[in-house]
Amino acid sequence: MSSRPFRVPDLSDRPHHLVIEREMRADPHTLYVAWTEQFDRWFAAPGAVVMTPRVNVPFFFETEYAMEPGTPKTRHPHYGRFLRLEPDQLIELTWVTGRGGTAGAETVVTVELTPLTAGTRLRLTHAGFYDDTARAGTEAAWRDLVLPHQDQVLTGTAPAPPPAP
Repeated sequence: MSSRPFRVPDLSDRPHHLVIEREMRADPHTLYVAWTEQFDRWFAAPGAVVMTPRVNVPFFFETEYAMEPGTPKTRHPHYGRFLRLEPDQLIELTWVTGRGGTAGAETVVTVELTPLTAGTRLRLTHAGFYDDTARAGTEAAWRDLVLPHQDQVLTGTAPAPPPAP
């Protein structure tokens, strides 16, 4: 953790946010490591991750998917930095993507991990969208594609190619 103070994004003029809760089969430690060190295991294109799990250290990764069905896959960069890291409990990071995502806005993703008897309750909050259209599209991607895929990959029940965001 840096001893220098740093600025967190001001989301006051971007009030659109989403909250998703999901019971995951993976344990909290596996999920924490996946979010802080192994994005290319479940989301990013293999070899396209530059990430160090330290507060206020920038990271980068790319995903590859088609924006529209039937079109070629294209590369989609993601940038951010970790704001808070509490091992096996909480990950908070900024999240910047282009068209079809945050439209260049520095949003904030908070992932809370609560152990269950078997698995983890994951609560994902994504805040700071410019409008409800971007929020709704991102919510559907997290809920219907990304988090189910993450759980399948981390528990060995699915192949590893990343889903469309």
